[in-house]
Amino acid sequence: MYLWFVEAGKFRRIVFYKDYFQTFFDKLSKKVKAKIVWTFDLIEETQRVPETYLKHIEGTDGIFEIRVQFGSDIYRIFCFFDKGKLVILANGLQKKTQKTPKNEIELAKKIKAEYEKEK
Repeated sequence: MYLWFVEAGKFRRIVFYKDYFQTFFDKLSKKVKAKIVWTFDLIEETQRVPETYLKHIEGTDGIFEIRVQFGSDIYRIFCFFDKGKLVILANGLQKKTQKTPKNEIELAKKIKAEYEKEK
């Protein structure tokens, strides 16, 4: 069973699920990590998050992407909601093409299914 709460002044809480996101995050530079953490704070503290930072991926059942831009580099972090206020981080990538790779979206779907099965 998962116990969680949303801190005062926050609208949602972001959590890592297993080490899927952590493995990606650990490889990034200090400055990129800081920008990602800033984006996480914005998502937690803003009631209506602009699509610039958090967007549903069309054709999926509840998979979202957290969008982070640092200079000319673009990063995507896949996530999903649990009980509407808890954001579960799945996998992440640095975008190198216009379209998000389908295999990364499929991985996020598998992580979500795994999470729901274990819950």
